Amino acid sequence: MGSDFGEGMTVDAIKEAIARLPDSERHDLVAWLNELDADEWDREMAADFSPGGRGAALIEKLKRDLGQGQSTPLEEGLREAQAEQRRPSR
Repeated sequence: MGSDFGEGMTVDAIKEAIARLPDSERHDLVAWLNELDADEWDREMAADFSPGGRGAALIEKLKRDLGQGQSTPLEEGLREAQAEQRRPSR
């Protein structure tokens, strides 16, 4: 099923080894994997919102809107959204 990791370790073999770990070691592994995943997410976000990234156009639009006074403070926007949710639907 899985890829070969060079020393005969397939994904299935790794899964079986993880299942045999004591709880404390498995929790340590989960924490490490979560950190690894978060670091990858941070790298992706930095790349997406850097010049030329997928989100660069959005950043530029937000800067223009802010410069033209076309923005709402977060607190005000949240209050408006909450008020809208409380209004009876028609």
